[in-house]
Amino acid sequence: MKDCRDLFTFVKAYNSLTEILTDHRLAALGDAFINFAYSLAISTKRGQPSGAKVRGAVLAKAVRKARLREHMPSRISSHMMADAAEALIVYAWLQKHITLEECVAVLCKAESSVEGFTELLSKIKDRVTF
Repeated sequence: MKDCRDLFTFVKAYNSLTEILTDHRLAALGDAFINFAYSLAISTKRGQPSGAKVRGAVLAKAVRKARLREHMPSRISSHMMADAAEALIVYAWLQKHITLEECVAVLCKAESSVEGFTELLSKIKDRVTF
């Protein structure tokens, strides 16, 4: 088993935003992270513990509204756009571009989940540079 003192060494070096957005393995981890952050935001709003799953359509809309679609291949599905959001958000967290607490705060104050994820993706897009 790998030594866990070097946390997150499994994250490869990326040369572009497109590489992050199209990394399916990163998206798989991002799915769990997004659902956790969203569940924390819902719990905070409701004042009690709640579990929630973010629908892919919400993430795909947020990708378009955050103007990330232009960084992706021309022919992709809504599912692939949702995966892209998951990959980028967890990448930003792993690389310390954003904290879990900040993710939750952004999602908490938004009027809708699409608005919250659009804001979150826009913040991350501004912070991730190559």
